[in-house]
Amino acid sequence: MTMKIAVAGAGGRMGRMLIEAVLAADDAELAGALDVEGSPVLGRDAADFLGRQSGIRVTSNPDEALSSATHLIDFTRPEGTLAYLACCETRGVRAVIGTTGFDAAGKARIAAAGAHIPVVFAPNMSVGVNVTLKLLEMAARILNTGYDIEIIEAHHRHKVDAPSGTALRMGEVVASALGRDLSKVAVYGREGVTGERDPSTIGFATVRGGDIVGDHTVLFAGTGERIEITHRSASRVTYAHGALRACRFLTDRANGVYDMQAVLGIE
Repeated sequence: MTMKIAVAGAGGRMGRMLIEAVLAADDAELAGALDVEGSPVLGRDAADFLGRQSGIRVTSNPDEALSSATHLIDFTRPEGTLAYLACCETRGVRAVIGTTGFDAAGKARIAAAGAHIPVVFAPNMSVGVNVTLKLLEMAARILNTGYDIEIIEAHHRHKVDAPSGTALRMGEVVASALGRDLSKVAVYGREGVTGERDPSTIGFATVRGGDIVGDHTVLFAGTGERIEITHRSASRVTYAHGALRACRFLTDRANGVYDMQAVLGIE
């Protein structure tokens, strides 16, 4: 079966990478391209940036973009993703969501969509990142006492949410392995006289600058030693390839919300 994939955020860095990956895939074809009102790419061929023609024009109308699609890949903003998701439900289009920055209500809305369509929802589609999450789960269970845990992430200057969705997911995995609730133990910033560190907390530090694609390190700092588990992204192509893998996974799946651990078979 050829996957007919629509891509949201067609004029952005990630959107262009996704379009290029879809056009290069033997088992996929580009069926639609979306961007927001006012985008300079509206009305243009989705592959113009590659110096070629795909026959697909970028539109701001989700009904138009999804009219012949079997899948949507969306790495945009929460408000846009939720609007596109509603159209996916109406049309029975499978959704692969890599958007970050959702609040609790947004996550609940995605969970509800799983009753009507199959969805992969993950803060990071990289295969390497998801293997890293598995390693973190194992490390946290072994290093469950005597180690302070800090999560350091770095991204490009244009990223609008912090900490990154990947960093938060790493925190959730570590906290769950330790039997803790991340919402109760997370520390997102330190300034002034903070007092001695509470050993039950999980700290987050955020760096924004330049064109950093995405670096994440989880530090387990003990007495006399420290262990660092790090993943660095050099290109967004890893996210695009992971998203295509998620599309293939959804092709014969029942309705529900899945993560990349399920896609990779490392649940």
